[in-house]
Amino acid sequence: MRTRIKEFRARYNLTQEDLANLVGVRRETIVFLEKGKYNPSLKLAHDVANALHSSIDELFLFDEAEADIVEER
Repeated sequence: MRTRIKEFRARYNLTQEDLANLVGVRRETIVFLEKGKYNPSLKLAHDVANALHSSIDELFLFDEAEADIVEER
């Protein structure tokens, strides 16, 4: 999964720390989300999307090829 969190943060001049404080998580969580190393819960994805005035679909991009690999397992 890829994210556009960093891009949306820049639109609102938010640091990772700012966003973390808005959604109630640690800055490291935002770092991991932006790097695609952490799959958020639905609640966290919703909270991040709300904080960035966007939708979950706009922020979190699910790679179709990755989906095919998961389904094959």
